[in-house]
Amino acid sequence: MIDAFVTSFRLRNTYKTNGIIYALKSLPLLGKHLPAALYASSGLKTFANVLSILGEIASVFLGKAVYVTLIVFVAIKMKALPADSYVHILILLTFIGGFTNTQMFNPTRDKFYAICIMRMDARKYALVNYFYFLLKIFVGLLPMSILIGALSGASMAVRLLMPIFVIATKLCFTWVYLYRNKKVGQVKNENKLTAFKWGIVFALLAAAFLPPFFGVAFNSTVLYILQALLTIPAIFAVRYILRFDVYKTIYKQLLKPENIALGLSKTSAASIQQAEMQKKIVADLSQSSNKTGYAYFNELFMKRHAKILTRSAKRITLIVFAMLAAAIIACLVNPAIKEQINSMILMFLPYFLFVMYFVNRGGVMTQAMFMNCDHSMLTYRFYRRPKAILTLFVKRLKYIIAVNMVPALIIAIGLPLLLFITGGTAQPLNYVVLFVSIISMSVFFSVHNMVLYYLLQPYNINLEQKSAVYGIVNIITYVICYVAIGKKIPTLIFGTAISVFCVLYIVVALILAYRLAPKTFKLRQ
Repeated sequence: MIDAFVTSFRLRNTYKTNGIIYALKSLPLLGKHLPAALYASSGLKTFANVLSILGEIASVFLGKAVYVTLIVFVAIKMKALPADSYVHILILLTFIGGFTNTQMFNPTRDKFYAICIMRMDARKYALVNYFYFLLKIFVGLLPMSILIGALSGASMAVRLLMPIFVIATKLCFTWVYLYRNKKVGQVKNENKLTAFKWGIVFALLAAAFLPPFFGVAFNSTVLYILQALLTIPAIFAVRYILRFDVYKTIYKQLLKPENIALGLSKTSAASIQQAEMQKKIVADLSQSSNKTGYAYFNELFMKRHAKILTRSAKRITLIVFAMLAAAIIACLVNPAIKEQINSMILMFLPYFLFVMYFVNRGGVMTQAMFMNCDHSMLTYRFYRRPKAILTLFVKRLKYIIAVNMVPALIIAIGLPLLLFITGGTAQPLNYVVLFVSIISMSVFFSVHNMVLYYLLQPYNINLEQKSAVYGIVNIITYVICYVAIGKKIPTLIFGTAISVFCVLYIVVALILAYRLAPKTFKLRQ
């Protein structure tokens, strides 16, 4: 077992090291001067190895620190006691984690390389990596629970028990999934949750945050009872996991090409990705358009890909509408919460920067555009002419803004309405700022995604993402939006500032796209 762990760890570290070197070679200016021989450079490999190991350590502690800190921060803001809210939220989030992330059923690249390419023993590989996964959770979560969890007012017993509860929950869920696989023969893929399972996740999220918000939360007694109920099943789960004998069969199904496009030729990998996209296309050849030229081409594409481009936006719109309606009904039924909601609307507008980032469908749309249109059309010279590129850019941008505007309008109208119902504001301008800032953020993210796609077009003919800068910019965007969560800034100040920023950014981005897109929008090598 030890040999299997060492081999799998070295394999994973080598993969990460090569990934770091590849990222360096993908950087503009610098990458052009770095030869392929770098992969054999002992000095650079040592440097990349150090970064990889530091990343592994950071994944153990840093992620857990952020996780616990955010929960403590949210718990303190709840109407229920902070200690009870902390326990309540962690219990429900732990169930979500056990339901969606056991590690055992995640078709990762290192699993493919180890089991399918190097022919490692599937059972040994599964066991050593699974228990290493649990060990990292315990080692990373225990100190963070003790230190940061104390800020919530939770007792030492609760803080010590929480990592054990997380481990016990994951063991029990893993046991259930393995047993179900052996009896039914259906392997769970953690990267592909069904609509029903997503419904369960959202229901648990609502159960985690809404009751404490209204003053109702589990206390430490509930945690003690749940741990007592899970302890014996967790022990039997360990026994079952160790004795389970069909890991090879599981990974044979889990690591199929449609689940992980590695070990295949580039053509095969591209075909798989396209096949997944093709399933979502409405192949109704009767659909047409009264327009001509590129307008006709664009409208026809949008109609036939409406399932990909608009379905998720419609679902998000319904969810947003339901949440706003629930908030309004709650205010009418329980007037005591009006003041709290009112103050949140007037101070927590930065939170909606992350909400609008999540609501925006620009990234999904640009990917669909490339996979089902541009990756083929960019091979033709006429499609790369400046006039063609700019004409389609404008039409696509209008379409993306229109799609994203649907849920944005619900939020932009709903927030001022909710503010009015909960007592209003002494500054009537807040109503206008709320509406304008939400619309500005929606347009900003639409433009941001489209301009990035045209200026940094990240894909090659094999549908592989080849632009490190594109990935880095997306990560930075996410981090900025994520950091905005919980910032308390008056709506009038933040709303005005973000609206002005969005307008300026949009103007600059469109100018850059107009001047540079004809040169940058091309297939990568």
